[in-house]
Amino acid sequence: MRMILLGGVAALALAACGGASENEPAATPSEDVAVEAADDGDAEAPAAEPSGPTTAMAAHAGDMDAVLADPARAEDAVRDAYRHPKETLAFFGIEPGMTVIDTLPGGGWYTKILMSYLGADGTVIGADYSREMWPLFGGFANEEFLERKKTWPATWSDQAASWVNGGADVAAFQFDELPEEMAGTADAILFIRSLHHLNRFEEEGDFLTKALAETMAVLKPGGIVGVVQHRGPEGNDDVWAEGDQGYLKQSQVIAAFEGAGFELVDSSEVNANPADVPTNDDMVWRLPPTLGTSADNAELRASMEAIGESDRMTLKFRKPE
Repeated sequence: MRMILLGGVAALALAACGGASENEPAATPSEDVAVEAADDGDAEAPAAEPSGPTTAMAAHAGDMDAVLADPARAEDAVRDAYRHPKETLAFFGIEPGMTVIDTLPGGGWYTKILMSYLGADGTVIGADYSREMWPLFGGFANEEFLERKKTWPATWSDQAASWVNGGADVAAFQFDELPEEMAGTADAILFIRSLHHLNRFEEEGDFLTKALAETMAVLKPGGIVGVVQHRGPEGNDDVWAEGDQGYLKQSQVIAAFEGAGFELVDSSEVNANPADVPTNDDMVWRLPPTLGTSADNAELRASMEAIGESDRMTLKFRKPE
């Protein structure tokens, strides 16, 4: 396993896939990315092909309590207790009228909140993985899927525009294809549970390195990067923490961003879950909402549900002025 140097700071490269314990099947790409790309929807749903909400939210510019209480997000609200969107976005300093990028937005769990909260003066930009990276997932990433990815910015934007009435404008791009006109326009970019896939395929195409370079390019001077990421114990094996099992180490993430030229502003434990202490045999998709290892084992399922969603680091970085 090689090491990647980012700006003189060592950051781990990735294996293409990882192992699991004898009692837990290895995570397959179609299982893990299907959930995240659909923003923690049904694991059986087609990956990165979300259907979106059936009822549009209203815009509640600047009123996060009203945003979260909107009846149209009743299904999404079930996850609020684990994801703390009000506290998380406040920590990142997100305010109405901003231009905010939501990476791997999928079905829009955070996009819808942002569109409503930012209001009509704001903009939400969806950022998908590079089209060169998707084939590495295998499985669902067949010819038809990859063909649809060619028009993803337009189709996702059209879909997202119907999610909130009177909310923020929407746009989209794919990493490796940042439009020139977007450079230097964003106030903030959010990497919420999306870094591990970039990291797991770093060795195959420098996808994390390139994404961080484009992150620097798209932000205004002083712009913010907000990270929420499944957090693995610092004492666990480095190879285990390369992203194949969903977890990264906090020190590793900080090193990658600082190596790419960003300044660490602060960290928060708002999304921490002390009950989630994964071993070198565990993958994040054993936990809710996926419960990918316990479909036929009620006792194991109950123990995973008792843990809850993953322990997550919450980090705030800044592009230098």
